[in-house]
Amino acid sequence: MRLLFIGDIVGKPGREIVVQALPGLIVRERLDVVIANAENAAGGSGLTPAIYKELTAAGVDGITLGDHVYRRREIQRVLDRETNIVRPANLPEEAVGRIWATVPARNGAHVGICCVLGQLYMNPNDNPWRAADRALAAMPSDAVVRMVDIHVEATSEAQLLGRYFDGRVTAVLGTHTHVATADEQVLPGGTAFQCDVGMTGPHNSILGRRIDRVMETKLTANPTQFEVASGDVRINGAIVEADDETGLAKSITRICVREDEVPELAALAKQAP
Repeated sequence: MRLLFIGDIVGKPGREIVVQALPGLIVRERLDVVIANAENAAGGSGLTPAIYKELTAAGVDGITLGDHVYRRREIQRVLDRETNIVRPANLPEEAVGRIWATVPARNGAHVGICCVLGQLYMNPNDNPWRAADRALAAMPSDAVVRMVDIHVEATSEAQLLGRYFDGRVTAVLGTHTHVATADEQVLPGGTAFQCDVGMTGPHNSILGRRIDRVMETKLTANPTQFEVASGDVRINGAIVEADDETGLAKSITRICVREDEVPELAALAKQAP
């Protein structure tokens, strides 16, 4: 089983490179399943039904979200209806959306996914450890390969979550900071881990936003609109190879796809049977 997890998709630039590159990336990397965090896909904050359809049509099998889950109210009907998208498990029980999902992989297996929000330097929410425990316990036993998206600010909290689930899930992979960390590893118990897999979107930016707008506000305190930037667009993520029988990880590899690779990947997709 080869699983790709794509980090926070930011705005139109992030969506476009996923749509253009992912079909070929699936071929080149022999991917069985693709999961993506899409909480920033709509104008840099939130997700809409149309964008959900765009991403799944491009080859994204499952979608995780984060603290901007309800920024676009219209996504609630998708969260109610669709079975391959999850909201953070440690929101209140009454929150719209499912806390776990299983998605079919190209090799015939089913992959379990869930996500949680961190508590450090973020808005108050329930205990992420216990919430993920509940989501994992509810998953069907035939979903042996399981991934937890930890949407956290602090690397210390990310590491604690990784250690807590070591040996119990295939991968614990971080999102939210939009900066890829260089700590990808398979933990002693067999769980692939990375504090943050990085951002999919414009890297000539401040975390995906226009540098001039952010700079002006920080230097002058005058409010500006932090519009999504446009330059140096990349896909950032991680590929985890897992044992289909045990669900444990064999390896984890950081991946970065730049704009100049898109034509080659598009050609690969056209050649695929």
